[in-house]
Amino acid sequence: MVDTPENTFEAGSEEELSLNELNESDTPQHNLEERISRFNEEIPEKPKSSAELEAVYDVPVQVSAVLGKSSMQVHQLLKLGRGAVVELDRKIGEAIDIYVNNRLVARGEVVVIEDRLGITMTEIIKAERN
Repeated sequence: MVDTPENTFEAGSEEELSLNELNESDTPQHNLEERISRFNEEIPEKPKSSAELEAVYDVPVQVSAVLGKSSMQVHQLLKLGRGAVVELDRKIGEAIDIYVNNRLVARGEVVVIEDRLGITMTEIIKAERN
C-alpha cells in the first residue's frame, strides 16, 4: 500500500476515514492547543483574599526545623549516652531547613525568644507543581 493522501483505513467499523481528514483534524498542534485549553480550565483560581482560605485555617500541620543531619551505624548509635555529641552536616551560621508536613518549604535561622528557641524564615522555597 502506497502512502498517499487518497488512501483510507478502517477505523474498527464500517466507517472509513481518509488520511486527509485525519491530517486536517488531528494535527499535533491542534491536539496540543486543545489539551492546554482543557488543562487551564482545570486549574482552580488562587484565593483573592484571606477570607476565602478560612476553610483551611483549622487544619493541623506538622512543622519541623532541621538543624542538620548525621549518619551512623546502629552499634555507634547504641554507644551514645548522656552528654554524647553528634556531629551534624551543617556549619555555624548556615541556614536550617523548615519542613511542613515533611515538605521543605523554607530556610531560616535559629533565634532566642525569651527562654525559648524560635525560627526566623529567611528564604521561602517554591515547590515545583506536577
